[in-house]
Amino acid sequence: MSQALYRKWRPARFDDVIGQEHVTRTLKNSVAADRLGHAYLFCGPRGTGKTTTARLLAKAVNCLHEDLAERPCNECVNCESIRNGTFLDLIEIDAASHTGVDDIRELRDMVKFHPGSNVRFKVYIIDEVHMLSNAAFNALLKTLEEPPDWIKFILATTEEHKVPITIKSRCQQFNFRLFNQEEISERLHWLADKEGFTIEPEALQMIARQGAGSLRDAESLLDQLVVSQDDVITAERTQMVLGTASNEAVVQLTNAWLGRDGAGGLSLIHEALASGTDARQFCRQMVAYLRDLLLLQAAGDTLPLDATPEQRSEMLTQAQRAPRQGLIEAIKRFNEAALVAAGSWQPQLPLEMAFIELLPETPMPAVTVTAVPTPTPQAAKTKPSKEQQKEKVEETAVAAQAAPPQAEVRSVPAEKEPPKETAKPAAKKAEKTPTKPLTVREVQAVWAALVAQSGEKIKNLPALLNMGKPLAAEGRTLVIGFDYPLFKDKFDNLAGAVPLVSDMLTELLGQDTTVRGVVTSEYTVPVQPDDFRALAEELGGTVAEE
Repeated sequence: MSQALYRKWRPARFDDVIGQEHVTRTLKNSVAADRLGHAYLFCGPRGTGKTTTARLLAKAVNCLHEDLAERPCNECVNCESIRNGTFLDLIEIDAASHTGVDDIRELRDMVKFHPGSNVRFKVYIIDEVHMLSNAAFNALLKTLEEPPDWIKFILATTEEHKVPITIKSRCQQFNFRLFNQEEISERLHWLADKEGFTIEPEALQMIARQGAGSLRDAESLLDQLVVSQDDVITAERTQMVLGTASNEAVVQLTNAWLGRDGAGGLSLIHEALASGTDARQFCRQMVAYLRDLLLLQAAGDTLPLDATPEQRSEMLTQAQRAPRQGLIEAIKRFNEAALVAAGSWQPQLPLEMAFIELLPETPMPAVTVTAVPTPTPQAAKTKPSKEQQKEKVEETAVAAQAAPPQAEVRSVPAEKEPPKETAKPAAKKAEKTPTKPLTVREVQAVWAALVAQSGEKIKNLPALLNMGKPLAAEGRTLVIGFDYPLFKDKFDNLAGAVPLVSDMLTELLGQDTTVRGVVTSEYTVPVQPDDFRALAEELGGTVAEE
């Protein structure tokens, strides 16, 4: 029966464990000197060898080899039975599914029984021990402090801070570290030789980088890419399976940011996603690459990097161009985008927003509003529809409100010229006019100007407003709809954004106006009052019926 690579080639001796020499050397010396503790606590991230080392220790303390320094020998009966999984005195407990105090009471009762013949110690390995409840920890405490002479406890956890200090104080604690890319690459190359397949160096680096310090994750990814023996794992296949972007795409997107090329950067993002790149994975790659640039900028050319001389030269050039604070901000933005939960109906939005927010202070170009085409002679002869007539009346009303009432000035005789007080600024005159309900069409007429001018006060606001649209009007309150909750929250939490947009709309429309943001899918647009007839009557016209 075939096994996963990480299980098939699990280390059989302490010397086979890579990257954790500070742990294995101490344990090996303890076994050779026969100075073993009664309880051990292994802490560290996933995939760093905690459970593997615990089994090696259980094998070593029960090995029958005469030379203590050669234990485990992997040849005696006990070593063979532990490797085959038939050793009855090695008990592995998953604390995630045995969290209650009753499970620990059962364990406490079982430790009273002696191990079998030719067995020195009964070993309990409790994995993910931080999942135990407080009552379970208390029940374990006494047994852990003074166990029978034939009992060894090995506790493993990925969250050391959740283990009570009373438990830690009764154990010998060992901290496992993450692996670096070189160690993972060497191990994967060794596995490829053992299994008889070939892997391209670029593909090897992709897998090692994707493992993010976890050897088990990297080995599982390699196992996923292997099709058959004598197979050749190419960089192209690896990129397709992992959903990673090419190194060239990462470099080009960085150049687009440094060159303030918004259109080129967004085009690169869309091309990468269209080719099968995962948006969150692209963000992670950007974080790793920008981190290298930041370290190069801080440490200089002496910093060791896993890159060719050509790649290193280009990275040095980019590090010299990038501002220090800009690099820090870019790393934060892409890291936040990488942490957005998967499954969104628009998964590319966090990546796009991270890039857009890094553009310089100059606002994004306003969206050009296409003018209504001039009707053809044939269309001019046709009778306009009722909707077209209503739109024409409303446009006339907006124009009449913005322009000074010149027709009234002409009708006044010369000897009855209006006093100079009438020539007051438009803002003061608007204060005396009665408040009229706001319409979405009024806002749409000034929306492009609002977006362009908002960047003068808050640099990220134009890009954020372009992600929304005037959705509805509630009295004199404009409802701005955002398709994605992330953008609505950013608009609400961006310092000064809401009052600034309200003030700018008040100035553009001539009447007090406020704004609020909503998520489009969660908002029901109210039926707007049909005030076309009222506007027509104010202008002295009528709306013709068909």
